[in-house]
Amino acid sequence: MPLKLFDNILKLQGFKIDYARKEFAKLSMKDLEKQKKAVLKHHFTDNHFYNSLVTNKNASWNELPVLSKKDFQQPLYKRLSKGYTLKNVFKGKTSGSSGHPFTFAKDKYAHAMAWAAFHEAYEQHGINLNTSLQARFYGIPLSGKGKYMELAKDFVSYRKRFPIFNMNDEVLERFLNRFKKNKFDYINGYTSSIVLLANYCKRKNLILKSICPSLKICIVTSEMLFPDDRSLLEQWLGIPVVNEYGASEVGLIAMQNSKGDFEVNQHNLFVEVVDGNNQPLQDGEIGRLLVTDLFNKAHPMIRYEIGDLGSLETLENGTRILKELQGRTSDIARLPSGKVVPGLTFYYVTKTVIKEDLDILEFIVIQKKPSLFEIQYVSRAEINEHLKSSIHKAMDEYLESGLKVKFTRLSVLDRSKRGKLKQFMSEVK
Repeated sequence: MPLKLFDNILKLQGFKIDYARKEFAKLSMKDLEKQKKAVLKHHFTDNHFYNSLVTNKNASWNELPVLSKKDFQQPLYKRLSKGYTLKNVFKGKTSGSSGHPFTFAKDKYAHAMAWAAFHEAYEQHGINLNTSLQARFYGIPLSGKGKYMELAKDFVSYRKRFPIFNMNDEVLERFLNRFKKNKFDYINGYTSSIVLLANYCKRKNLILKSICPSLKICIVTSEMLFPDDRSLLEQWLGIPVVNEYGASEVGLIAMQNSKGDFEVNQHNLFVEVVDGNNQPLQDGEIGRLLVTDLFNKAHPMIRYEIGDLGSLETLENGTRILKELQGRTSDIARLPSGKVVPGLTFYYVTKTVIKEDLDILEFIVIQKKPSLFEIQYVSRAEINEHLKSSIHKAMDEYLESGLKVKFTRLSVLDRSKRGKLKQFMSEVK
């Protein structure tokens, strides 16, 4: 592997990653307010799209509009600042997991700063993006140009991909053989897929690090990490588990640091938690997460609603911690009584009941009607009546009585095109 191939490819594409990493390291929390004012002034001056959304140019920060994914569902060229075109920016697409996919842009310096954030966060855990070999548990297009682009990225990024659309025992055994043959430094990917690997190791009574001693850590992303899943992963992978939270539009939002705190990226991003009126909430209060990219001059990402619920905590040294992450704002269960609960609540209840059942490999919860939920699951046998009764009792206790549950056993769960497992879905309009 050529020295610093990942960074060198970025440089060849016009991204000044060396300079960005040096500047990133200089930034401190004291620069936040200055950067907020600078990026706001830039878009007021040079971005017609953003100007059209802000009627009062003297508005305080908390009076600025919250930008939603719907706001960005118009041609990208109409949203770019003066001096930027479709040819001189980095372009990307969101996965559409919120139901509102869109194309976004970053100027090249902002994109380099986003990678600088990943570099610094990973280095805390002894991982070098240029030289540490990654076992990557993600989806991949099955054919066409998209497949080969992802494989090219894997080569440049020094990673070997483990496709996750089918993870039966035969596939998982092949995965173990790859760990025996390669000196992987770390695992990175979707939580639910790596949990399947850990469960397979448990059934084989085999700790993954025993066959791949080079492994240092496992970084999970894109899906919720539950406490019991963390315990399972740490025990049967035999390595620490680090939680990462980010989005393609803005990069790294938060990542567990070497102390175990879920530290918010306050270098190139500003993260807020707001109420229904878009006003900031106190530490510990759960609300909608907003993210501002402090360096993106090509496209406004100012008070951008990422689509998740959470809460923050500020430590004595000013470091901000993502205290709670509750999942997407769209994952809401509306019950017949009028009660509204995060879909995550229902998932927690169900997971508590069935977590000890080794025959159930994974499951998702779908609200079909206000009073009807379907649990789709993958297992070696049908869920027995005792377990069904326990789930019903838990729903009566934690949600409300009278809810019905339909159990559907499948050979494989339906994931999105990118391989993510959406753990709760509501079909109630």
